[in-house]
Order: sequence, then structure tokens, then C-alpha cells
Amino acid sequence: MGWISILIACIAVAQPAAQTPAAQTPAAVSAPAARAAASAPAAVSAADLMHAAIQKQRAAVRQQARSAGAWLLPWSDEPHTAGSDEPAISAPSSPCDPIDDAVAAPLIETAAKANQIQVQLLHAVIEQESAFHPCAVSSKGAQGLMQLMPDTAGSLGVKDPFDPQQSIEAGARYLKQLLDKYKGDLKLSLGAYNAGPAAVDAAGAIPDIPETRDYVDAILKKIK
Repeated sequence: MGWISILIACIAVAQPAAQTPAAQTPAAVSAPAARAAASAPAAVSAADLMHAAIQKQRAAVRQQARSAGAWLLPWSDEPHTAGSDEPAISAPSSPCDPIDDAVAAPLIETAAKANQIQVQLLHAVIEQESAFHPCAVSSKGAQGLMQLMPDTAGSLGVKDPFDPQQSIEAGARYLKQLLDKYKGDLKLSLGAYNAGPAAVDAAGAIPDIPETRDYVDAILKKIK
């Protein structure tokens, strides 16, 4: 009987192993990849649009520089990192160099006179807002030299928030509106420019926000 037992054992070993769970079909395996691939064009498109906007802004700056007889250094695509000795701004991303003073000065003077505000004040606001980086974008979405929020820029008729002339002219008009609203109170006007009129109205004073208080103090020091 021993040989029979051996034969049975051999037959059992020779039987096909139990089927393992079926492998995922190619369609199932590729579904996540397909979804990722589908989203890729959108990401590329967004990056392309951002790059195009920056290039358009740079072209506008260079055109204005040529008109003013100024020459600009080539821009770097590396994001600007503010140092400890630079203005305390709300961490704007600014993949461009500061605008040349030969370009900025006449734009500031014209906008200041048109809105009956001090040239020094407008200059200080721009310095504090963007450190004169025309393509600066803050973490909250404020854009351009004057760091206007999209809704505010739209209400002021801005077509390109990264165009230095449009940004300065609109920012000066907005600052003038705030000065009129708060009857010439510069502290409240600057507080509203930084934190929004609603925050100032709710507090009845400069909002108790460290960033806003530092912002107002920094600008007042610049214009003394």
C-alpha cells in the first residue's frame, strides 16, 4: 500500500494550484493614471498663463523704461526673498526685479498730483506694499506694485494689475478714496488700505492686527 500512498501524493502535488485573485485589469490599473493625465493639461495651462502674464508685465515695464530713457538689468526667474533689511510686506511672490526709479518716479508724481496726495506718501505705500516689484503677488492674492486685490482693481478699471502705470494710478485713486472716506485721517486710511475698510469701520480705529499696525507705523516713519 506504500506505493499507492506515494502515487496519491504525487497526483495531489501535480494538481494546478488554486487560482489567485485575478490581477487588476489594465483599465483598472490605468484609471488613476488616466485621471492624473487628464488633470496635467490644466496644470500646464495655468503655469503657462502665469508665465505669459509675467512676460506681458515685463514687456510693459521695459517699454516704459525705454520711454523714460532708462535701462533695466535682465530679470531673474528666481522668486524674490525679502531680507531682514527690506520692507515688511505680506510675503509677496515677485519673480521680477524692482522697477527702475526712472520709470517709477514720473508715474508716482503724475498719479499723486492727479489725486492730490503727497508724492512721498504714494512712494512709501508702494515701497511697503511690494518693495517696487511690479509682478508681486501676496499670499492673499493682492497683485502688482500697489498690491490691489482683484475685486478692488476691477472696480478701479484696472485691466492688467501687473502694469506699473495702471497699478500706481489705481492705487493712488483708491488711497484718495480712503482719505476722503476717513476725512483725511491718514492712520485710518492706511489701516483700511491694508486690512480693508470693513475692518476699520468695525473697530472704529486701526484694527488690532499686528500686521496692520506695523504697516501703518512703517509708512508713517517713511514720510516723516
